[in-house]
Order: sequence, then structure tokens, then C-alpha cells
Amino acid sequence: MALSSPGIGSNLDVKGFVSQLMQVEALPLNALAKKEAAYLSKVSAFGTLKGSLTSFQSALDALRTPAKFQAVSATAADTTILGASATNKSVPGTYTVDVQRLAQAQTIASAGQASSTTPVGDGAKTTLSIQFGAITGGKLVSGAYVNDPAATPPDPVFTQNPDQSGGSIVIDASNNSLQGIRDAINKAGMGVTATIVSDGSATPNHLVLTSDKTGAKQSMKITVDRDPTAPVDDTLKNLLAYDPAGTQAMTQSSAAQDSALTVNGIAVTSANRSVGEAIQGVSLTLSKIGSTAVTVARDTNSVQGAVTSLVKAYNDLDKTIKQLTSYDAATKTGGPLLGEASVRNIQTSIRSMLGQPLEGSAGAFNNLTQVGVSFQKDGTLALDSAKLTKAMTSNFNDIAGLFASIGTTTDPLVSYNGSTASTAAGSGTLHVSALATRGSVAGTAAANLVINAGVNDQINVTVDGVSTSVTLPPATYTASSLAAALQAKVNGTSELVGAGAAVTVRADADGKLEIESNRYGSASKIVVSGSGASDLFQSATPTDGTDVQGTIGGVAATGSGQFLTGGTASVLSGLKLEITGGGAPADRGTVAYSRGYADQMTKLLEQFTSTDGLVNGQTTSLQKTVTDIGKARDALNTRLAATEKRYLAQFTALDVAIGRMTSTSNYLTQQLAQLSSMNG
Repeated sequence: MALSSPGIGSNLDVKGFVSQLMQVEALPLNALAKKEAAYLSKVSAFGTLKGSLTSFQSALDALRTPAKFQAVSATAADTTILGASATNKSVPGTYTVDVQRLAQAQTIASAGQASSTTPVGDGAKTTLSIQFGAITGGKLVSGAYVNDPAATPPDPVFTQNPDQSGGSIVIDASNNSLQGIRDAINKAGMGVTATIVSDGSATPNHLVLTSDKTGAKQSMKITVDRDPTAPVDDTLKNLLAYDPAGTQAMTQSSAAQDSALTVNGIAVTSANRSVGEAIQGVSLTLSKIGSTAVTVARDTNSVQGAVTSLVKAYNDLDKTIKQLTSYDAATKTGGPLLGEASVRNIQTSIRSMLGQPLEGSAGAFNNLTQVGVSFQKDGTLALDSAKLTKAMTSNFNDIAGLFASIGTTTDPLVSYNGSTASTAAGSGTLHVSALATRGSVAGTAAANLVINAGVNDQINVTVDGVSTSVTLPPATYTASSLAAALQAKVNGTSELVGAGAAVTVRADADGKLEIESNRYGSASKIVVSGSGASDLFQSATPTDGTDVQGTIGGVAATGSGQFLTGGTASVLSGLKLEITGGGAPADRGTVAYSRGYADQMTKLLEQFTSTDGLVNGQTTSLQKTVTDIGKARDALNTRLAATEKRYLAQFTALDVAIGRMTSTSNYLTQQLAQLSSMNG
């Protein structure tokens, strides 16, 4: 009978024998485990390297914008008078600013009414229209503009603001109370805020209108037009009509005015309390009347910080690489990436790029040592602050080109606008064969200056493919006031505002009107129609806009509006320039483009850190090896299980055989002993 448990038959240590044999059989498994651990260590190390490269890349990204190295600060000595901010176009210096007047909005109020809810007038349909403009001449007496023989002109004149659209509302029996009118004005969004103010008198309720914008050109003109078919009732007109040059039923309590100031003694005005370019490249925000000094200075601290951050970011990367590739002679252990050629390639490429002079640099600097950044014997970077300070003092604006990608032009009416990944460092000449133009429609004869409701007041305009329709207020105009009214109406439509389109309307000395798109290029087109088109423009033929034309570096460039982009056959392919004026056809100087260290390094690092980059490639290869080791381990484990089963079966069989032999031996011994006893 077979034994059921190893060792029972003969007391052999079957499990011990098999265990010892399996330890020998499993030696390859241990080798695989060590190999797997080594590869996983490399995968982790490459992850650490990629993280360090990404951190370095992020630090470089912050230095790719020229403005980072062209920062200028503006500081007011008395910040209660004004605040100041500067751009890189600012000119360093100290400026004396004397604020003499602050911009404010016009406020006008109606005569008092006993109730804010009682109807005003009989409720017949009445159109209330608001326009904005400037008041000149005359004088202001008790809230009304009147004749002043000493003024020029003696009578007040209202000139419409062509850049500010007004609007109209209909007043009828549904809204002809002060509250109804207030709500209708506010809902219409005409650039006016309406409120009701109570003064506590017998007729306390006043409708108060305030322009939403400040400035001398934001005075209101209110026209009240009653349905001509309705019975005569001037109640609403006598309450709300307001013409600074004529009937003024409402009273002005606050005049529209510009901010007035002087900068180093030169008079400056602004429609609001934010004043731009009174000092080149500086914006002033006025708070109160008074005088203060404004100091404009180059922000050298920003540049110092930017260069310092570059040095630190590189040294952090260098430290990581050294830790991953080092060898400790004392412990005879190496870093996980010791001897990795790919890591040496990364380190060598970065050091080589930082040590090379820039190609195509048009500035005073073309290498890092000129601004105090240099390699040390141990491979790290160091910054000589004194040398950087000297460089900033002598050529502050050129430092930007050392780090960021930047284009420069010699013609002041040509500016660098951008580039593409294909744009290489270099320079070339610029030739402009034709300037960009804007689409327009010009009248062939003087415009009809009399606009009649329902007769010639409707104008349909399509601007750069965006169509809208306006209705001109009935009136007898001058050519300039008609141009201003049309411009304000067209530019104020929701269609053009939403599309970012606009027009300029002007009148020449002969009274001919011209409407022109504010956009340049072949997409710039103006089409006019409607009942008033023939009276204003005499069905003139539109003239479409054209794109700028020219060559960059001797190669034909692509024009779009005022922008000229280098052709694909040019070294400066993709370089984008804006041509804002000057002569044509004409040579317009030279243009240069350089890729700064931050830009070049960022693109180099992308080759290492991108999805299909070197680091990911190495990591993927290592992970595949780890996967293969796992498969080999699984196969070996399967084989070992089979081997162990075989060993157990073999030793169990031996154990059974020995047990049987022992049993037989014992039996024979007993029989022989009995025979021996019988013979004795």
C-alpha cells in the first residue's frame, strides 16, 4: 500500500530535500528580481530627470517674453493725486504733473413734478432721442446756456460727438410717467443713467439724467418728437427737451468736462480720469487736483531677478543630473543613470547651447558672458551682478533680445508683430511695393443736408461683411454734423459693436460725404443702400480695401491688411511685420530676428520632454524590458512549480520504496530469528 505523506514510510525529510533543491532551481528567479529592480530604478530616475527638465523648461518659459526684460516702473511722489503705470516704451526721467481739473459727466434735471407715477401728457406716441456732443461758445447761467457777446461764438453751439452713439425710446400711454420714462431710458442702454430725485418741495420729483461717460464731448442733446397725427400737446417736450444751443427745458447741475493737467508745463486734456501717453508709455490715473512728480525708471530689479532665476534653474537641473549619474568610490556604488549615454547627450546639448553666441542678434549682446553669466569649473552657472548692472546701464533694451525671441526694424513705421516656429534667426531688407488701404464709399456730389422722417432717413450699411441699418434723426444738418451723426449711429449698432467693426465718416470742403471702414486690407469693404443712400452718396461705386504688398529679405511676402509675413523661401519665413505708414513703393530699411537663449533652450528641452522625446523613449524602452522580465519570471515560476511537483513525486516514490524494503527486511529478520530459535 502506498504511503500518503512524504517521509512516513522511511522517515526521509522529503520536504527538506525538495526545499533545498528548489532553492537551487530558483537562483535564476533571484537574478531576474535584481535585474528588474535595477531597471525600475532607472525608470524612476528618468522620471526624476524629466521632472527636473520640466522645471527648467518652466523657468525658461517665463523668460521668453521680451517685456520681462524691458519692464519700466512709474511712481508718483504723491499717490493721493494720481497713480502711474509704465510700459517698455516709457522714457526714464522725472516729470512734474499739475492736475488742474478732473473729468466729469454731465447731469441735467427736469422741472419738479407732484408725482412720479402720474402720467405726463396725453400718452400719444412720442419719440425721445438722445445725442452726445460738445458745447462751445455762449455762457452758462443758472444751469442754462445763453448768449455771451464776449464769447466766440457768442451763441452756444452743440457739435455732435461722432464717436458716441445715442439712441431713442418711445413714450406712450404705457410709460408716460417719470418712473416709466426712467425705466425706459435705463432699459434702452443709450449711454445715460436716469434716476428720480425728490427735493421735498410741493413738486418734489425730478427726472435726473447723467451721461455714463465723462468728458467735454459727452454733453447731451434731447429731442422730443410727437406723432404729427396726434393733437397738439407739448407737455413732454416742455419737460424733457434739451438743446444746449436752443430750448433747454431741463437744467444742468453738472457740466461735462475733460480732465486738464500740465506735464512739465505742457497742457494736456483727457475725456476721463485715465490719461495715456501724456508721458510717453505712461498711464496716469487722476484722483484729485494738485501737483506731484512722477519718476519713470527702468525696472532693473525685474531683470536681475529674471537672470538669477535662469542661473538657479540651470544649477538645479545640473545638480539632479550629477546625482543620477554619480559614482561613490568609497561605497563603490553608482547613481541609477551612471553611464547612460542619453543623459550625457542631454547635459552636453544644454551646456553647448548656453555657451554658444546667438545667431542673428541685432542688439549689443550675443552671449551670456556679456551680462555676467558664465560657467564655472564644476559645470554650474554663476552670475556676476556687477557685470549685469553695467550691461543694464549701457544697453538696457538689448538685454531682452539675449533671452527672448525678438524682431527689430530700422523704420519707425514698421514694427515686429510675431513669428512662427519656422522663423530662423537672421536679417534682411524690407521693400514695400504698396501700402494697405481701407474700403470706402465716397459721394460724387454734395450730400442732401435735409433729412426727413420716412423719406430719406434710412441708411443700410455693410461694413466688412457685417450688415446693419440706422435711422438718422430728422433735421437740417451741416455737412460735418451729418457726417458726425451718421458715424455715431453706425458705430453704435449692436451688429458692428459685436463684430468689432467700425467706420469713419467725413465731409470734404464741397460737402461730399465719405464713409470708410476702420479696417485695412482686401476684406475691408463698404456697401450702402436704403432710402437715404442716394441723397448722401449719390449711388457712388464702393472702393474695396487692399492688402500691403512687398518683400522681406528679397522674397515675396504675404500681405493681410497692414501685416506682411515672410515667405516660405525666406530665412525670415513666418516673420510678421506691421506697416503703418511711410512711402511705397520704397525700401524700408532692414529687419532682423533673433531667437534668445530662453526660446532656443525651450525648444531644445521639448525634444527631451515631449511625448515622443528622448526621455519618454528611454522610459518606454526600460518599461518594456521590465515587462519582458515579468513575463520571464512568470514562465520560470510556472516551470519551478512543475519541477517542485516532480521532485515531490520522485522523493515520495523513493520514500515508499524504502519503506517497503524496510518492512521486508524487518520481516525476513524476524523469520530468520525464529528459524534460528527452532534449530537451537
